[in-house]
Amino acid sequence: MNYIDFLNTPRIDQVGIEDRISRITARSIKKEAKMQGLYKILQMIDLTTLEGADTEDKVKQLCFKAHHLHDEIPGLPTTAAVCVYPNFVQLAVNELKGTGVKVASVATAFPSGQSSAAVKILDVKMAVDNGADEVDMVISRGKFHSGEYRFVFDEIAMIKEACGKNVRLKVILETGELGTLDKVRQASDIAMHAGADFIKTSTGKIKPAATLPVTLVMLEAIRDYYCKTGIMIGMKPAGGISSAKLALQYLLMVKETLGGQWLSNTYFRFGASSLANDVLLQIAKQKTGIYQSNDYFSKV
Repeated sequence: MNYIDFLNTPRIDQVGIEDRISRITARSIKKEAKMQGLYKILQMIDLTTLEGADTEDKVKQLCFKAHHLHDEIPGLPTTAAVCVYPNFVQLAVNELKGTGVKVASVATAFPSGQSSAAVKILDVKMAVDNGADEVDMVISRGKFHSGEYRFVFDEIAMIKEACGKNVRLKVILETGELGTLDKVRQASDIAMHAGADFIKTSTGKIKPAATLPVTLVMLEAIRDYYCKTGIMIGMKPAGGISSAKLALQYLLMVKETLGGQWLSNTYFRFGASSLANDVLLQIAKQKTGIYQSNDYFSKV
């Protein structure tokens, strides 16, 4: 991707995006398809704790929840991953050994992205050396808004190289700070061409975080990139998705935009820890006919 391409990404038809979203949210989903979707959602969740008050015990509890979502409902899958700061990666790796749950780590001066290249590389190396399967980086939004697109591209490529061949890179655009859907599309294209394995909406630290229109724009960018290159890029909406009903609408949008091959946690994730409990409530309701109390579910 050359510099001129950075300035010539497709313009977004906002009216068209909003019309498509309104048609998706108006759909009804039959019971059997709904249950299949609920189980898929659980498999796609990255349980996350990224607070200054995080402790080893909190990380251990989160890891336990990732593969014991609810012991009284048989046959539940594990979540896709647990996402922590780099200093907790080794602990999470030990806690999740043999479960199939991935360990992801934020890096590159998360959530601001305001630091030097050297510090960002050290951040990534710490996560990778401690056993992270995935790294979630944030782009330098200040550089992006200054029009320094080559800087943003080169930094993503640098972080991808630091991850090595076996660690997947999720690139967080922080779409709530980008301003327009055109900018979201531009940042998506830069990230994919620079080597992102996933593009991700948000850190979850600012509002708005993930929205259906923003995610649709990013999915269309992934579709166009796949048509040009044959390379499948993953998508992760993060922040603000707390209901099973909304998550099912995201799955429907993915299916209709990209196809069923993207409906696995290899290529689609939810960054929404609170979502798991609502999905569990809905599964219990479908199985028993009654809603359980929120008190029966871990708040971790």
